[in-house]
Amino acid sequence: MSTNIVFIGLGNMGLPMAQNLARAGHAVTGFDLMPASVRQFVAGGGLSSEDLAAAIAAADVVITMLPASRHVQGAYLGTPLGEAGILAQAKKGALLIDCSTIAPEVAREVAAAALDKGLRMIDAPVSGGTAGAAGGTLTFMVGGAAEDLAGARPLLEQMGKNIFHAGPSGSGQTVKICNNMLLGILMIGTSEAIRLGVANGLDPKVVSDVMAKSSGRNWALEVYNPCPGVFDNVPAARDYTGGFGVDLMLKDLGLAVESAGASGASVPLGQLARQLYDVHSKSGAGGLDFSSIYRLQHPAV
Repeated sequence: MSTNIVFIGLGNMGLPMAQNLARAGHAVTGFDLMPASVRQFVAGGGLSSEDLAAAIAAADVVITMLPASRHVQGAYLGTPLGEAGILAQAKKGALLIDCSTIAPEVAREVAAAALDKGLRMIDAPVSGGTAGAAGGTLTFMVGGAAEDLAGARPLLEQMGKNIFHAGPSGSGQTVKICNNMLLGILMIGTSEAIRLGVANGLDPKVVSDVMAKSSGRNWALEVYNPCPGVFDNVPAARDYTGGFGVDLMLKDLGLAVESAGASGASVPLGQLARQLYDVHSKSGAGGLDFSSIYRLQHPAV
């Protein structure tokens, strides 16, 4: 069954996600601030429109994949300049799916406003990176009502293979930032371990192979190895271009530390990871893939 979908945010993640929905036979109208991204989407079979408000008003489902909390607030609630948001434009009963990674309290704020307008909304941040987005193998972490997830599930299944209901609105965001805090910590630890082996004359492939078959095994090591020359199909093999940016990891670590402060949780490694990614970003690496933390000359701690 074809669904009329508006997909807002055709970046590194959003574009392949929208393309998978279009390939599945849905009528997907894509929007992005970068015209080149829209052209690429249309070239692959997607639709475009000059009238975003009209497209939203006609849509059964609106999906967003945006950089940060403020972008989601502006897109859904409207901007200080008076531009109407999605909630003012969508038809009653429309399903809204936000796949951005944002602060849980913002997800709850927007979902409550959507409910007041007679709209259904879930937060559904993702894990799996650009490869997962392209391959349709993403993991979705969903916050919201079970019946709204049931309505979204057929679409999520066309973009991913693992779908978890974390709880009420905002819960998807909470578990996502827990995951990404751990990912940032693991990438730093993996980088340090490989660098230690290399500094002592070992082949990084050998170090990686040994650790992948030992108790230190982890996703950063086995799938997304940060050391150039170990794998051919990861950002480290192309000078850390593409993938998940340092500044995005820094944003997510910031969300984790802020959530810890609000909830009283202790996250000393999360705080340290945030500091190290901040140093790395300020060195000029903000646009590189987050695995480029391998390049950082860590201070003694």
